[in-house]
Amino acid sequence: MDVKALTLKSLELRKVVLEMIMKSGGGHIGGDFSVMDILVTLYFDQMNISPENMDDENRDYFVMSKGHSVESYYAVLAAKGFFGTDTVINEFSQFGSKFIGHPNNELPGIEMNSGSLGHGLPVCVGMALACRKENRPSRVYTVMGDGELAEGSVWEGFMAAGHYRLSNLCAVVDRNRLQISGTTEQVMTHENLHAQIESFGWNVIETEGNDIAKLHEAFDQARAVTDRPTCIIANTIKGYGGGEIMENKVAWHHHVPTKEEYEEIVKAIDAKKEVALHE
Repeated sequence: MDVKALTLKSLELRKVVLEMIMKSGGGHIGGDFSVMDILVTLYFDQMNISPENMDDENRDYFVMSKGHSVESYYAVLAAKGFFGTDTVINEFSQFGSKFIGHPNNELPGIEMNSGSLGHGLPVCVGMALACRKENRPSRVYTVMGDGELAEGSVWEGFMAAGHYRLSNLCAVVDRNRLQISGTTEQVMTHENLHAQIESFGWNVIETEGNDIAKLHEAFDQARAVTDRPTCIIANTIKGYGGGEIMENKVAWHHHVPTKEEYEEIVKAIDAKKEVALHE
């Protein structure tokens, strides 16, 4: 798919997330909107993952470490054909549903349960090591939140991956600079994040995480690196696509829109779609 088609898809899938949250009465909409372009680029442009090859050990592997943004993950998996979009809208966070508020590996397409922050990268280090030992062509990807980087296990993962030079591993940080209790710099500063990760033996790429063309370029650069793992610091805006009402506002980390807010967000998404159509 070309950049325009992927951009339009990412905007339309934000509407799916919005419907899920409105119907269920809960969800992490700000991080969903910031991470959506990353997930769309991975699943529709980069990764060798589909409903047809999930039993193929040579496929690529993905872990959604920032599992609280599960609504965006479910929306993308549905668009990829792992289950129905209407199903996930109607069943998300309903009593007895498998579409719970964090990734559930009882659902097709999900490698592991996540959301207890700090687990995704260490698990992916193990996956990447196994793939290399078995000479598989697979690449392993994980998406983390920047607030998650306060977890010590993340840095153990960075250290181990650098030590083993896992060039088949690519970690993405959704760098929206906001978390539930404030800015990341107030809670646990990451102002030298590029240098910190690089010091563990990683190739580090910084890019605009809400620009699919630039994400495509960053992932292609990561694939070309053959002597060490790559971390993409994807600079995003929390709530991106939802308009002024929600963009870059910490209150939208976990917020259910009112009817009026819902209508305003839909208008903002449609406005961005109109711009994308004519670019």
